[in-house]
Amino acid sequence: MRLLHIISSMDPLSGGPSQGIRNLDKAMHDMGVIREVVCLDAPESNYLGMDDFKIHAIGPWQGPWCYGYQLNAWLKDNIFRFNVIIINGLWLHSSYATWKVINHIKKRYPGKNIPRVLVMPHGMLDPYFQRAKERKLKAVRNWLYWKIIESKVVNDADGLLFTCETELFLARKSFSPYQPKKEYNVGYGIEPPPLYHQEMSAAFNKRCPGLNGAPYLLFLSRNHPKKGVDLLIKAFIKLQKSTNTVKGAMPKLVIAGPGLDTPFGKMIQQELVKANEVTASVFFTDMLEGDAKWGAFYGCEAFVLPSHQENFGIAVVEAMACRKPVLISNQVNIWREIMAENGGIVDDDNLSGVENMLRKWIGLKQEEKIQMGNRAISIYQNKFTLDKTAANFFAAFNGQD
Repeated sequence: MRLLHIISSMDPLSGGPSQGIRNLDKAMHDMGVIREVVCLDAPESNYLGMDDFKIHAIGPWQGPWCYGYQLNAWLKDNIFRFNVIIINGLWLHSSYATWKVINHIKKRYPGKNIPRVLVMPHGMLDPYFQRAKERKLKAVRNWLYWKIIESKVVNDADGLLFTCETELFLARKSFSPYQPKKEYNVGYGIEPPPLYHQEMSAAFNKRCPGLNGAPYLLFLSRNHPKKGVDLLIKAFIKLQKSTNTVKGAMPKLVIAGPGLDTPFGKMIQQELVKANEVTASVFFTDMLEGDAKWGAFYGCEAFVLPSHQENFGIAVVEAMACRKPVLISNQVNIWREIMAENGGIVDDDNLSGVENMLRKWIGLKQEEKIQMGNRAISIYQNKFTLDKTAANFFAAFNGQD
């Protein structure tokens, strides 16, 4: 079977969808699936050549719609080499171009064997994006775009792929007409993390000097308003200053991820400048990869992600696979699975909710923290490994429930 992924960017900095494609590589290969990717990154992008599957970078894209002028022609020339096509993400030129080419082929060559087309929204049909106060204009734009274009992409596809049951149910609440031919809860997963070795700690300590072996909580994600990192910093500052906090009980806080040079990134750093007595307890790094990333996971007390919307949360599962409890908001779509088996602490995505998470964590005994970490890795092993995910994908490729 030959599979084509269509996505705007495969740059590791672009976030979860590109990483999700990479995570599935070995499991798909073992099932005999030959995969290729076409994206709209520039052909001289630095990350190219580092993956074991073929990536056709035919960009760079232009404008906020990520328009790629070569995509239509590339699809027409190559589409019949594949049995299955997965459109990764919505609202951009890549999804519309794929629908347009497929629609053109169906009309011009009726009865011709056309690849099976599946859409993986990656959370982009979540009602959050239509309800968030700061997105009012974008919500109107998306509603109009849905009526004109994107409803056709979704409803004409052979099926939609979702990473968890919560994402599937939420997708039904945002737009109308929403009439997909089939919905598949394929799940999502990650490869087992590499076994810990000392070089991991050394690599992380080099990127985060000054920690000096102190216990810390880890936030590893983009510095973006959606991720709730501003709430995390405010809650951390408040608890550090609180007379009710047991002296010495507060761990340090490591914030690792890109976006510190954005207006939002500069704003959250300024929050600490105002609270200079807390500054020495918070450490910022840029994006961590390789040994430094795994050193950060293995070395932390717990992982924290108070996101306002998280389709799946690959980093959440990576932390659990390293036997780390996760402190997350109930807007991370896998929160039910985690709360049901007590692999972490779950609360609301507001300031009081984040404060509650941190207070509960600080209040746990060391033995309770260890037990929670043990349950976290059990959740990973039972629900989020790649073998089961790949089998679910393969069934969807063949139209099976």
